[in-house]
Amino acid sequence: MPAVPNGVRGAVITGWGTALPEKVLTNVDLESMMETSDEWIRDRTGIVQRHVGGTTAGLSTESGRQAIEMSGCDPADIDALILATTTPDRCVPATASTVQELLGLSCGANDLNAACSGWVYALVNAHGLIAMGANKVLVIGTDTLDRITDYTDRNTGILFGNGSGAALIEAVDGPGQLLSWDLDSVGAAESALFAEIGGVLEMEGKEVFRRAVRLMADSATKAMAAAGVDAEDITLVVPHQANIRIISASLDRLGIPLEKASIVLDRTGNTSAASVPLALAEALDENRVADGELILFVGFGAGMSAASAVVRWSPDAAESIA
Repeated sequence: MPAVPNGVRGAVITGWGTALPEKVLTNVDLESMMETSDEWIRDRTGIVQRHVGGTTAGLSTESGRQAIEMSGCDPADIDALILATTTPDRCVPATASTVQELLGLSCGANDLNAACSGWVYALVNAHGLIAMGANKVLVIGTDTLDRITDYTDRNTGILFGNGSGAALIEAVDGPGQLLSWDLDSVGAAESALFAEIGGVLEMEGKEVFRRAVRLMADSATKAMAAAGVDAEDITLVVPHQANIRIISASLDRLGIPLEKASIVLDRTGNTSAASVPLALAEALDENRVADGELILFVGFGAGMSAASAVVRWSPDAAESIA
């Protein structure tokens, strides 16, 4: 997939925020709901707990408000809201419209469903809008997966939880942060992970693992090649938080040590479209990346979708366009 062409209007992330429901469902809690154990879940997934409860609109509003406040921008100046989610609060309208109202925005608002790859898809879409003239785009990833998860099913119930992460993207004079991107989908494998309307998540675990590792590595490789960088150039990897074994195997293929990854899944579980922005926010709050260093976003999800992006971090938004 392409590098960002020279001369394209760029953008930077100027604010970020997160939201998690108050209720926590631990591995020990799950022991009374299915045949499993805390040790078994930790060993196979790296997950210790996940959050449940809340609504997609409510969590999105909380993380979005934090991102807006950090950026210091006037909500009236936001040109678009993109909400990546597989769990809208209603079939119609888009939950983004509800979030728009709750945040006091007057702009275009739409949902985007690319499953666990959704936030990276939305990030790329936001840069496209900015290249075409938008000045500020709010990108949110939120899922409330407890509504489509059977917590008595050991195959899926140990994995999923709820959460939200957001970033405010602002146009700048000159090149922005995004160097390259890759979006992919393998529709032939969509039956490996799905939920029927009104149903719960069903998964072929071995098939998802096999495809996930390959898809993540392939997508990241294409994005890095388009950016003209190598694995050793990457300072921080922000992967989809599905399973620690998948993350580790994918990074092994890429030649990137696990220590470079931002990992939050032990405390959040798999939050689908929220997982990448949740991991990004923690890494930025902990100052894990400095001005000029490279971030690799990489994810995969049902579909089977995949998405990657290479960003040169620049925390200085002084030249952002008002």
